[in-house]
Amino acid sequence: MSYIKKNYLFNLLLTVVNLIFPILSFPYAARILGPAGIGKVQFITSFTQYFALIAALGIPVYGIREIAKVKNQSKKLDQTFSELTFISILTSALLSIIYLIVIATLTRFQRDINFYFAATTIILFGFCSIDWFYSGIEQFKIIALRSVSIKAISLILLYLLVKTPHDIFIYLLINVFALVGNNFINIFLVGKKVNLVTKGLNFKRHYRPLFFIFSTTIASSMYTLLDVVILGFLANDKSVGYYSAGVKLAKITIPFVTSLGAVVMPRISFNLNEKNLEGFYSLLNQSFQFITFISVPISFGLLLLSKEAIILFSGNKFLPAEGVMQILSFLPFVIGMGYFFGIQILIASGKDKQMFISVCVGMIVSLALNFLLIPAFKEEGAAYANIISEVFVTFAYIFYVNKAFEFKIKISGIFQAVISSLTFIPVIFISKLFIHQMIVQLLADVIICALFYLAIQFYLFKNEVSQVVYNMFISYKKNIFS
Repeated sequence: MSYIKKNYLFNLLLTVVNLIFPILSFPYAARILGPAGIGKVQFITSFTQYFALIAALGIPVYGIREIAKVKNQSKKLDQTFSELTFISILTSALLSIIYLIVIATLTRFQRDINFYFAATTIILFGFCSIDWFYSGIEQFKIIALRSVSIKAISLILLYLLVKTPHDIFIYLLINVFALVGNNFINIFLVGKKVNLVTKGLNFKRHYRPLFFIFSTTIASSMYTLLDVVILGFLANDKSVGYYSAGVKLAKITIPFVTSLGAVVMPRISFNLNEKNLEGFYSLLNQSFQFITFISVPISFGLLLLSKEAIILFSGNKFLPAEGVMQILSFLPFVIGMGYFFGIQILIASGKDKQMFISVCVGMIVSLALNFLLIPAFKEEGAAYANIISEVFVTFAYIFYVNKAFEFKIKISGIFQAVISSLTFIPVIFISKLFIHQMIVQLLADVIICALFYLAIQFYLFKNEVSQVVYNMFISYKKNIFS
């Protein structure tokens, strides 16, 4: 399993960077631009990313599976990569034109038309976003190092150029660069791994699976991306700002939850293609244990420390976002379960139709709840719609997985994680009584709660993941002293 460990370490590096980047960037930007400024940029990027999502046509998910199947066959690899890339170029150009027509004709966008024009780059160069190729060939090192470089540059630009509340346009450009910069690097690197060919291409074979995955992606975006757009239309920029602050904190740890899944996903597809069910179920068991082990305590921590996190992360102006964060605190667990049953099982096994139906359930629930709750409850209404939609989708995934596979999850792991996490309540209550400096209190809570959780899981429940963590710590300690 050395290939998994190596790739997981690189993916963990990327996950850590994705965690640190918003911690270093968002508090700085939030305090300078305020809720309205943050809300405006978040609305524009969300609106533009929706077009980019349509242009992607589901290839970021579908591509991993297809590349993983042919990664050891150079001719088929070139062919598959070329077919998907040419499809992506066509859709990126088409959606860019549609986007420009929309922002040029609707009065809603005229006030900030330059902002929307600048954001067009996200759609236009979306075809260069080929992480699906590197994931398919299990080259997570390239993805990690490239992303770290772009985020470091973006952070430097933010500190140097965003100084006053009037620097909203500059902040938008930096956000666009952070999203698109990786894509430009892809253009120069991919030639060393694969060739772009024009002969012997068969686009037709991709139409049916892409249709279902694309439809699934669009439907899922209704409750993962369009919520910000709907909130912007039905409420105001301030509500979008509060909602964005709460969502960013609630979702900031999700890459940790899904980090192992992203690494084993190509191997799961490969095992299924080779009809190796033993290897398939073994990987799923490891992944489920990991997701449960890490997502439950994260969700408890977000719920219990929501006020402190909002104040430290965004400032006192964003305190109304505390309610949003509390509502969404269990997103890491719910999304982790959805990622496991949906992406790792249904998508990996080619159950695209079942995936589509499941996500349609979430789309219907989300749209209904957003339009029902946002006018009355604004950002908190959007938060309720978000979490409830994710729950519905996850249950739909589980229903289809149970129909198609004999894989049985160990529910006991969830109960053990919940019991271990309940110790956070007295720890945090006592720390609030004796520690009055918020940063110190937050750090102490995180460290002490993590130690309590690991100790209970290791000594009381003999959890396999905790044993792996313990062995890694012992090995690291021996290396230092030797």
